[in-house]
Parts: sequence; C-alpha cells; structure tokens
Amino acid sequence: MRTVDPGTGTDADPDFDAPSPESESPSPPPSRRLLVLCGVAGFVLGGSVLGLLWGLSGVHAGALDDAVAACQALDRVGELPDTSREAHPALTPGLSPERLHRMVAARELSAAAAQINANYQPLADHIDGVSRMVLSLHFSDISGQRHLTEAREICGRI
Repeated sequence: MRTVDPGTGTDADPDFDAPSPESESPSPPPSRRLLVLCGVAGFVLGGSVLGLLWGLSGVHAGALDDAVAACQALDRVGELPDTSREAHPALTPGLSPERLHRMVAARELSAAAAQINANYQPLADHIDGVSRMVLSLHFSDISGQRHLTEAREICGRI
C-alpha cells in the first residue's frame, strides 16, 4: 500500500524511517593532532639528517687550506723595512697598499683556520702579532719581529 507523506505530498516509502534527533547533530571533525605531530616529527628528523650531513661534509677540511693560504699571503708581504737604525722611524715610508692588504689577508685567513681547528691557533696568534707591528709601522718592534720569526717557522712546518 502506498502512503502519501502529508508534509511533502510525495509517496512515502514504508521502510523509510524518519531521522532521529540524535543523528541530526554533525559528528565532530577528525582530530588533526596526529597530522600536526607527524609534520613536526618529519621536520625535526629532516633537519637532524641535514645537520648531520653538513657536519660530516668536510667543513673542517678548509682549515689546512686557510692556513696554507695565510702562509702564502705572509710570504707575499715580503721583507719588512728595517727601522732599527732609523733616527725617526715614523718618517719611514710604510708598505705599499698591496702589501698591507696581503698582511690583513694573512691575519684573517689564519684566524679562520684557527677558528675551525685549534691546532692553528699559534699561527693565528703570531700572524696577528706581525700584523699589529706592520699596521702600526713599528717594524723594529722586538715582539713583532719575534712573531714574524715564529710565524715563518710554523709556516715552514705546514
């Protein structure tokens, strides 16, 4: 037998059950906590792997190259003027700008090598002493001359 639904005027299916008021409320959306947790874990894992690969990639291998380059730059500075016999060493002409740039480059390269590998710290200290002597134009400074001798000896062993 056919029945007509009085509210809509259409045929009503006898097996049709009216929805209960409980089933009309929407179910809560699935939690995104698992998705966020997986994203954070993936980010941390990826960053860790990237850091590990970068750390193992030979970054420390550049220290020797920097130390050798510092020694070469110090060599290219050449002989320093002897002001020990001058009555007025401040009036002695200084080094050419190119030689001063090489001295600064030697200091920076040796500092970079020492920062990466502490074994190059004595070289950096001695080249720094030489550069202070050169930049102050006090070439007869005994301490600076000692630093120059020590730096050249270390460079001979590298």
